[in-house]
Amino acid sequence: VQLQASGGGLVQPGGSLRLSCAASGSIFSINVMAWYRQAPGKQRKLVAMITSGGGVNVRDSVKGRFTISRDNAKNTVYLQMNSLKPEDTAVYFCYVAPVGTSPIWGQGTLVTVSS
Repeated sequence: VQLQASGGGLVQPGGSLRLSCAASGSIFSINVMAWYRQAPGKQRKLVAMITSGGGVNVRDSVKGRFTISRDNAKNTVYLQMNSLKPEDTAVYFCYVAPVGTSPIWGQGTLVTVSS
């Protein structure tokens, strides 16, 4: 199973970006899909997660600005990020927990919020 993330880039404060992460390979089904981020010199932290049943957990600092969603038919998870702030600057990693196999991390995509 492989993950392909995309959608990062440079954006001005207040702008928006949409991250995508598609899982490919031998996948029966996926339980949890999530996005983490790691700022320079800091630990990787959970941003948002979504279960196969649609249950969502979003960290407080991005509530109301970020939305996580998934397309089960495409094995893809999305992170819509609005009203971006400089403190959102980080490398964003997708995380996928397929049923019956070990969880997988994506390669990371850089999001830079700067004027």
